[in-house]
Amino acid sequence: MNPRLDQPLRLGTRRSKLAMSQSGHVADAVRAITGRPVELVEITTYGDVSRENLAQIGGTGVFVTALRDALVRGEVDFAVHSLKDLPTAQPEELVIAAMPLREDPRDALVARDGLTFEQLPDGARIGTGSPRRMAQLNHYARTLGKRIETVAIRGNVDTRIGFVRDGELDAVVLAAAGLNRIGRSAEATDLLSVDNVLPAPGQGALAVECLASDAELIASLAELDDPHTRAAVTAERSLLAALEAGCSAPVGALADLLADGRVVNEMRLRGVVGTLDGSTLVQLSTTGPVPQSYDEAMALGRELADEMLAKGAAGLMGERSL
Repeated sequence: MNPRLDQPLRLGTRRSKLAMSQSGHVADAVRAITGRPVELVEITTYGDVSRENLAQIGGTGVFVTALRDALVRGEVDFAVHSLKDLPTAQPEELVIAAMPLREDPRDALVARDGLTFEQLPDGARIGTGSPRRMAQLNHYARTLGKRIETVAIRGNVDTRIGFVRDGELDAVVLAAAGLNRIGRSAEATDLLSVDNVLPAPGQGALAVECLASDAELIASLAELDDPHTRAAVTAERSLLAALEAGCSAPVGALADLLADGRVVNEMRLRGVVGTLDGSTLVQLSTTGPVPQSYDEAMALGRELADEMLAKGAAGLMGERSL
């Protein structure tokens, strides 16, 4: 008998309820694939303990560094990240072995009195820590002939929804995938159409990361990979990287697969960059064959980024220098 079969695989995860939930789902799948026990190793990241604005402390990469350090030091065997938290540059010693099937990529509104976005009153106060959401929510309100006030907030799902329950805010915006994963999707009062608010690149997707030198584990984890999710997310992150925008810049992107009947034959990539007040947006899309390789997916993202830069996208990203 292989002596390694009794040895637990150690999965590094952030401590939040959402992170523990999504890591738990991955752990169950890895147990089924490998026949080995999997134990969750809780790791506190700087992003979890700091109450500062994300843009000020280096964007959402602050949620990733401690997990990656634990991997490199051999304290955990693999880690699960929300893909939208990952910086676009990949460390050479680590590999994303799997991107499982993506959850709902949309943003969800949790508003008082069951209101949808279009039903919110003029001057409504909406909480979000994301410049991307601020830019698009303000723009969406403008198209409805309304004005809203976006309020910068941090914290876990309970904290954010608490601002609405306590009457401090009229609404907050969260990732629908997160609400789904912790069984609280019923609390969303509106799911924001991607035609109005494009999600963060990679939103709703997970990254399962391990050491690039662990060929056996890479092969096992690869069974969790969804090729369409990987192609879509790679194109979205390529767009983000080509715009030279960090995780805190107001960039939205979504690649979706276009099916002719049941056969998926094309991918549409949409991107948006805007000023925080929503007064100016550069929003473009491109459609092409579904990428069959990493290089093709990267090329799709770069192509759209080049078009957006030609339309003035760079001047709208004040967050670039942070």
